Amino acid sequence: MKRRDFFRLGAQKAAKVVSRAALDKIVGPVGTWIRPPYSLSEVSFQQACTRCDACIEACTYDVLFKLTNNHGPQVADTPAMDLVNKGCHMCENWPCVAACEAQALVMPGKGEERLRIAQVEIDPNICLPYAGPECGACAHSCPVPGALEWQDRIKPVINQSLCSGCALCREACIVEPKAVKVAPAVLEESAAKVS
Repeated sequence: MKRRDFFRLGAQKAAKVVSRAALDKIVGPVGTWIRPPYSLSEVSFQQACTRCDACIEACTYDVLFKLTNNHGPQVADTPAMDLVNKGCHMCENWPCVAACEAQALVMPGKGEERLRIAQVEIDPNICLPYAGPECGACAHSCPVPGALEWQDRIKPVINQSLCSGCALCREACIVEPKAVKVAPAVLEESAAKVS
């Protein structure tokens, strides 16, 4: 290897390390919260969000809240969704998205990626129908046709290819702890919107 190539390769590796460290500082511990519907990718969202609270105020179901400094100073006062206690009602005309003048939340164009708010799964160890008794509390909670299916006609199963992750099934669940688990959606960076 020529000396020039050696230094060029070293400079490229150093630049990668520095850019990764900078990105980590901007993004913070991704995966510990769920952003509002139709948010940009995390880095773009943090850059675009003005922390104006317009989306939080527009949410009539009080699903959105402000992150605190405990989540990290880089995300403090940005909006997140409380899908542990409430479900997103996927309101007509999306008032939370429409309220965002900074364009940190952007409605997709026709034919673009479907909405994926969160990853929602049913825990068969907690869900009543898996233990024997019938329940059906979540039966009519899902606003997405076909996303909540029924195994053996009584056991709810989430069709991940259709599920929006709104967590209305969790809100309807009657057992404690809830049989429906919610986690941030895992999106490939290419599927996430970027500004």
